[in-house]
Amino acid sequence: MYVNSPNSNSDLTARVIPCLDVAYGRVVKGTNFKQLTDMGDPVELAKMYEQQGADELVFLDIKASVDGQQSALDMVYQVATHLSIPFAVGGGIKTLKDVHQFFHAGADKVTLNTMAVEKPELINQISTQYGSQSIVVAVDVNHEENGELAIYTHGGSRRVDVDYHQWIEEIVDRGAGEILLTAMHKDGTGSGFDTDLLAHFGADFPVQVIASGGAKGPQDFLDAIHAGADAVLAAGLFHRGEYTVGEIKDFLIDNDIKIRKT
Repeated sequence: MYVNSPNSNSDLTARVIPCLDVAYGRVVKGTNFKQLTDMGDPVELAKMYEQQGADELVFLDIKASVDGQQSALDMVYQVATHLSIPFAVGGGIKTLKDVHQFFHAGADKVTLNTMAVEKPELINQISTQYGSQSIVVAVDVNHEENGELAIYTHGGSRRVDVDYHQWIEEIVDRGAGEILLTAMHKDGTGSGFDTDLLAHFGADFPVQVIASGGAKGPQDFLDAIHAGADAVLAAGLFHRGEYTVGEIKDFLIDNDIKIRKT
């Protein structure tokens, strides 16, 4: 549902979303989901990105599906008390009760990856109980050396036997409001988003698609939106201070992309 497509009647604007990967209560960044480096405190970074004009934020507790979710819940509560823009959170969500706890702590959306694959009916349950706008399904896909598109869970550490194209269709059918598409082979490389993957969705795709993995500069954001992304998510270039959210948005506006400007 590409918002800037000439074939779309959508009045939605493209979104710029900083992503904060969290491990043990700290924001981290790596390359291809490995070699993690400490990037700072999630609450302080969240406040900074809101001031820069971020449309929303995504927090992914990349260790929670392995180590438990209490640290993620504590972080959500702290973030919610300091933030006024919407934010999504993922990590360690296993049941509808877990979802309720995250919403009760202050999250606006939940993001599923591991449990979406292991317990796909949870997508239906969340969509039915809270509405499709409340659920983002994260798809971590890697372009393998043999050319295959492989799906990974558990913070990118475990390959699963799920067909990529069929899984995308199933996510939509089960009621997800958005797909967070992370190209693992691009993650942290600065080689640009995977525009070929994005182009397959098309202007009439029924849910919003968030592009993730590979951003180096403003042109990459523009290319992703032109390829078909409704929103563009990045981490490293924001965390390292290479660009602000405002600078990315100014570039997009200068290139005729509809976007919210603060």
